[in-house]
Amino acid sequence: MKRKLTTIFCADAQRYSALMAADEDATLARLKRYRAIMGRLFERHDGRQVNTWGDAVISEFSSVVEAVRCAVEIQDAVTAENANLPEASQMWFRIGINLGDVMHDNGDLYGDGVNVAARLESLAEPGGIMVSETVYTLAHKQLAVGFDFAGEQQVKGINESVPVYAVRTAGRNKPDVAPQGEQEDHVPRGRDAGNGSAEGRRSARPGGRSVLSRTAARAEAALAWLAKQPKRVRLSA
Repeated sequence: MKRKLTTIFCADAQRYSALMAADEDATLARLKRYRAIMGRLFERHDGRQVNTWGDAVISEFSSVVEAVRCAVEIQDAVTAENANLPEASQMWFRIGINLGDVMHDNGDLYGDGVNVAARLESLAEPGGIMVSETVYTLAHKQLAVGFDFAGEQQVKGINESVPVYAVRTAGRNKPDVAPQGEQEDHVPRGRDAGNGSAEGRRSARPGGRSVLSRTAARAEAALAWLAKQPKRVRLSA
């Protein structure tokens, strides 16, 4: 069986069983519609749909950047579709993306790389995207979206924990500016959160803002405050 390095994309619908129990025909029609949207976006970003089962979709991309960009566009499209539906009928997807060396046979993908992508998908919020550290490292400087460090997570079959990052999709991609007086450094979720270890401090840095950006934010806030103050007029003699 041959191997290759590829970007694995895994998506799964939230509450699919409950939606099917409530209305099978409408839910299946909606799933097919959303899969068709995904298929068009896969093609646009040079991706390939590998497999589907139930409400899940697996695809692969030659480019990490295009995989993340495609995932963001998918979540934006799903959000737009759901906006016209009652909350009980909305269908949301979780997406996980990983770059891994996988086995491939007759068009299917196998191996730890696929398992990591599936685990990332299960960790994502409904409507969210979770990526591995390798994906973050290669993509975060190329895309106009934010990433938040989400801790180190365990993956079945892998001894070492995997650092993961959440992509800020529509509605969450806002400037990371904390209110005055609140803690500004990002605090990771996971086994290193709050333990004060060197590893925990190191892991927190990617999700937080740099000293320069925090200083700039404070300067902008100070200038905005000064602009609102009554101006004194000095009369020359």
